[in-house]
Amino acid sequence: MMAFSLKLPAKIIFGRGKRTEAVDEICRLGKRIVLVRGRSVAWADTLQDDLRKKGAMVETVVSMGEPSFPDLVAALDNIRTLAPDCVVAVGGGSAIDLGKALAALAQGAADPLVHFEIVGDGRSLDRAPLPFVAIPTTAGTGAEATKNAVISFPEHRRKVSLRDDRMLADLALIDPALTDDCPHTVTLSSGLDALTQVIEPFVSSRANILTDALCREAIPRAIGALAQLMEEEKPAARDDMARASFFGGIALANAGLGAVHGIAGVVGGRSNAGHGALCGRLLPGVLLANQAAASGNTALIERLGAVADWLGAALGVARADAFSALEKRIDDWGLSHLSAMGFDPNDCDETARLAQSSSSMAGNPVTLSHEALIRILRHAL
Repeated sequence: MMAFSLKLPAKIIFGRGKRTEAVDEICRLGKRIVLVRGRSVAWADTLQDDLRKKGAMVETVVSMGEPSFPDLVAALDNIRTLAPDCVVAVGGGSAIDLGKALAALAQGAADPLVHFEIVGDGRSLDRAPLPFVAIPTTAGTGAEATKNAVISFPEHRRKVSLRDDRMLADLALIDPALTDDCPHTVTLSSGLDALTQVIEPFVSSRANILTDALCREAIPRAIGALAQLMEEEKPAARDDMARASFFGGIALANAGLGAVHGIAGVVGGRSNAGHGALCGRLLPGVLLANQAAASGNTALIERLGAVADWLGAALGVARADAFSALEKRIDDWGLSHLSAMGFDPNDCDETARLAQSSSSMAGNPVTLSHEALIRILRHAL
């Protein structure tokens, strides 16, 4: 009998208009609140004002893009004088990751660096995190459902994770209306991130029947919704994409990822390119590479075939052409290639070497050689 488990946020609220429940839910966790927000998230102003009307003391931290370790350390120094009861993050994956890391480290006694993978010791947290609330305003990273925070280390030219099961949110509140009218470029990159994060756990070597159920539901929704949103604004498609993104966060937290994220984490640290855009540009090449390496692996061939069927149905092509058609559609939608994102083609060899040590690579369903990783990178240039 197959064993399985599923780790989730302690409470989940999903639905259009559900943001109206945020204030009461947050105030149950305490009255000294750190609010981490994206720069362009207008609703965060409303939330802040409503929390203060409820008698809460709110310290605001503005997320200035994908968080770096110096950003994190500076924010920790700023919030510790408040002695916060909880941390609330409103925004895209960067704001949520920064908030999650602040909640995880605010009460810790150790040097924060020791808790990070690769650049540190990957040590478990020495104290439990503060209560944490995640309210996404983009549909892509699924960070509201994950147990890690991705932080960049400029001096190492790497993006690495702070990871602990206790970092799962106490409340994930997903209101798809907060993603309405998101700009085309953000919708594209975040949507491709969401798509990647339901495909990689589905083909992962660590998949289980619960993550499979989420991914089977989410993959067709993600590609269908993205295709619609590239043509016109549709609330129903925003709802589908938000659901797929959330399901992807749960799936990756429980089944892991694969070579797309293994490579993207290194490329992002060496180019400062956006994570979602990197995932989208790398996804077709990794699917093709996994397919080429799947000979004799009947289970993987069947799973990749199912992914191809779902993609092909949405893109109007046969199974055999689905992965190439996805790449062509991504080009048509206007996603940049790696070289235009600032990645140096001369870095392919070193990037492939570093990617092989990534924790995400452990979930890839087949072992991809150094040469295969270089081919994926060159194909995406």
